[in-house]
Formats: sequence, structure tokens, C-alpha cells
Amino acid sequence: MADNRCKGCRDDYVVDSKQIERVLASPMFRSDRCVSDSEYLTRLDACMSCPKLQGGTTCLVCGCIVQITAKLKEKRCPYPSEDRWSIEAVS
Repeated sequence: MADNRCKGCRDDYVVDSKQIERVLASPMFRSDRCVSDSEYLTRLDACMSCPKLQGGTTCLVCGCIVQITAKLKEKRCPYPSEDRWSIEAVS
């Protein structure tokens, strides 16, 4: 039987920190499209305490790699009915 889960949800696929660092080092992440380092860390803290985080990298709600998505200004937390990034920023 075929495994129809997304690649990031399978146990045999792991995104490692070197891959994430390589993406974050690209020119697009050194622009005005990104949040400040302090806001980025606040967002990551919210993601790391989220029950929808899998494997320390993958959001089970939207399927993104949180270390990448949290860096972009136009992105929002996809947690159902609750923006965890806004809650953490206020706390």
C-alpha cells in the first residue's frame, strides 16, 4: 500500500539544521521581507511549544518548515483559530 502522507510527515524523511541554514543564508532572507531577529526568535519559541509541531521542524497544520516560514514578514501562524505568534509577542 502506498504511503500518501506528505514527505515531511514520513518517519524516513528528516530536514536537518544544515539544510535549514542553507536556505536561510540565501539572499531572499537578507531583505526587508524578513522580520527582525528578536521577532523571529519569538515566533520560533511559539512554534517550539506548539502541539502541532512535528520533529522540531514541520508544522502539521500547514506543512511548512517553521524555521523558514517564521522568518518571513508576510507569514502568519496557521494554528486553527489562534495566531500563536501574536500571543507570544504580547506575552
